[in-house]
Amino acid sequence: MASSRKNRSLFIDCEAVSALTLVKAGLLDPITGLMNSSQMNEVIQSGKYNNKTFPFPFILAPGGKVNEQILKSASSGEKFDLVNNDTVVGSITAEEIFKIDPKERVRQLYGTDDLRHPGVEATIKRLGKYAISGEYSISTENIDSTKKILKDAIEKSNARHVTAIMMSANPLHRAHERLIRQSLEQTDLVVIFLLKPYDASDLHFDLRHEVIDYFIKHFLPQNRVVIIPLENSYIFAGSNEVIIDAIVAENYGCDRLVIGQNHAGVGMYYDQNANRSVIDRIVGIDIEIRITPEYVYCNECTTLVSTRTCPHGQHHHISYHSESILELMRLGILPPAVLMRREVSAKILAKLFPDRFKNLEKLYYDIMPVDGLIEEQSERDFYLELMQLYQTTSLT
Repeated sequence: MASSRKNRSLFIDCEAVSALTLVKAGLLDPITGLMNSSQMNEVIQSGKYNNKTFPFPFILAPGGKVNEQILKSASSGEKFDLVNNDTVVGSITAEEIFKIDPKERVRQLYGTDDLRHPGVEATIKRLGKYAISGEYSISTENIDSTKKILKDAIEKSNARHVTAIMMSANPLHRAHERLIRQSLEQTDLVVIFLLKPYDASDLHFDLRHEVIDYFIKHFLPQNRVVIIPLENSYIFAGSNEVIIDAIVAENYGCDRLVIGQNHAGVGMYYDQNANRSVIDRIVGIDIEIRITPEYVYCNECTTLVSTRTCPHGQHHHISYHSESILELMRLGILPPAVLMRREVSAKILAKLFPDRFKNLEKLYYDIMPVDGLIEEQSERDFYLELMQLYQTTSLT
């Protein structure tokens, strides 16, 4: 977006761009724009906006000394360019400039202002003391294209029920697969919102997208699963995460949202002789939210099971902790097939460790069974065959 060069600039980061774009594209309805101070206080008091649940005020309070000086000297009706990474991405016309308490803001987002919380620490650094409200413009081209992809998929499949799953797939493991398959049994179309965090420790988003796309094309019914990229910014945090997930899913056209019982935002608690969660407090969001049990591998049942239905204790269970599986892969270790499908782990390791073997062909033909034909083998082929050897146990 070209700048008029007549306006002063406010400098915003990628997470602010993401949040502003979601609202402008209509994905955070009932929120339609930035809140002024009166609307902010209303949401803080009631937890609602236009009689619908919304867990925190939607405001723009960019950090940094330059932004602070500009906002302190701004006047109503003044137009500012919104700049991200030296590029003008939009503009805003000031309606009101008002002070906020950054610590109170992070408490609204995370339920705490303890700087030992990684989300609090990151967010407090990017928050300023002044917020701006007013009409703004920003490109929604990327989101508009994904909305069209989903709309076309719904029309093509004549789907009456569309189920959303928010997933990082970091990495895609067997419990993820079970969740997707179970959801397919109960709906016409599954939408996997593939989360794109602002965290360098994750597998690269493009690789995760490639892997889950491969799984869908090779192991699931055609035209019944759609991948929608979703930037996982600061608004998807803490106890608010489930609420924002539900709002985004509904506005995309989904009528169901499936989450795991260990989802960070579920927040189970006991009230008046009943188990409740944050879901029970949602008002005005017309989407069914289903909580699925935790899946584990039981060495007595010798299969993937729900912790609700397995009669054996935890000492018989193998849990699917993404961080631990990812740690194995970062070390170059091929995860057992009980944790990850071999085609998936082979694809990831081949990307994480390119040109890892000095003489791949010799290694391949020295330890793998072959039919006598000499063919060029890839590192992915090698990992696939290696996993096959790992699964061979009989020596008789």
